[in-house]
Amino acid sequence: MYSVQTLNKISTKGLDCLPREDYETASDMTHPDAILVRSYKMKAEEIAPTVQAIARAGAGVNNIPVDYCTDKGIVVFNTPGANANSVKELVLTGLFLSSRDIVGGINWTQSLDPEDEVSRLVEKEKSRFSGPEIQGKKLGIIGLGAIGVLVANAAQGLGMEVCGYDPFISINAAWGLSPNVKKAASLDQLIADSDYISLHIPLTDKTRGIIDAQQFDLMKPGTRLLNFARGGLVNNESLKKAIEDGKISHYITDFPDGEVLGNPAIITIPHLGASSPEAEENCAVMAARQTKDFLETGNIINSVNFPACSMDYTGGHRLLIANRNIPNMVGQISTLLAEKGINIQDMMNKHKNDIAYNIIDTDNEVTQELLDQLKAIDGVVMVRTIPPLED
Repeated sequence: MYSVQTLNKISTKGLDCLPREDYETASDMTHPDAILVRSYKMKAEEIAPTVQAIARAGAGVNNIPVDYCTDKGIVVFNTPGANANSVKELVLTGLFLSSRDIVGGINWTQSLDPEDEVSRLVEKEKSRFSGPEIQGKKLGIIGLGAIGVLVANAAQGLGMEVCGYDPFISINAAWGLSPNVKKAASLDQLIADSDYISLHIPLTDKTRGIIDAQQFDLMKPGTRLLNFARGGLVNNESLKKAIEDGKISHYITDFPDGEVLGNPAIITIPHLGASSPEAEENCAVMAARQTKDFLETGNIINSVNFPACSMDYTGGHRLLIANRNIPNMVGQISTLLAEKGINIQDMMNKHKNDIAYNIIDTDNEVTQELLDQLKAIDGVVMVRTIPPLED
């Protein structure tokens, strides 16, 4: 029986992926094997020593102490792409909101006195809120991950001329991208050529403030900028100056902060990208399935701190070891197994940054004494076994 703690309300469709005969799920647990979380801000001291995995039902993991988890051998999962369609639909909404002053028009209409001749006022003032169509305009997409690809394909289907920039595009993303989406030679070229620009990249030390004064200078007058990726990608001070200078017509963001509120050229949406029941269900299902697969087979997919590592499980003895990615670790592990008469049937070793992960199938059982010896190897951060399946 596995124990899984839920730190937020998790969709029942996700929890249904954990069979009740094998899994206990509850919000109040002292020694869980794994944790499912959405936005709850986790603290290192709150994580029980029994925890082997933490799955975030969403893409961002800034609410999880990832470095601490890595040191303790805890695998941290996220669910990239599970909310992609929900975000895509909001980005398309942002495209339309940036083109015509729909928000301003709605606010103005709501302010009218019902006693006045409303239809006459509407006909008189409606031109104040007009704007261009998006068909035939150039959309530049920075970042072609799961969301960026969906936005690119949808915008191309709406008649826009779409150009993308992503030097690290994955093979899966490339397969899903419409052949009509053009490839930008450089980020600067994309910025300079686009009527609309949409950001779809993660926030890192390298991408923080990636849209700054230098990039605004390259833009066409009246460019529309959309940020449904992460706050911090756009330098707010440079943005406000670009609006004053006429470089930016409208900025639409799903990540409002105090520096951009109250500006009529800036439309702030309260982080609604993944706020759909479908997205919540998809994220919960993916998080639960990844957790289940890891607990039952040791396979890892979509981890932010451990390498992707999967090996078919035949139901026999399986040993899992995570270690610092330093020389001679595999040699020490295999030597110790050989000394104890443990024959390696199959093995996979993968690494990601400073962490390596090993899946080892053996012909016979690994004793507790041997597990303790493996844990004692300098650089090993996690050791566990998966018991054989019952006949």
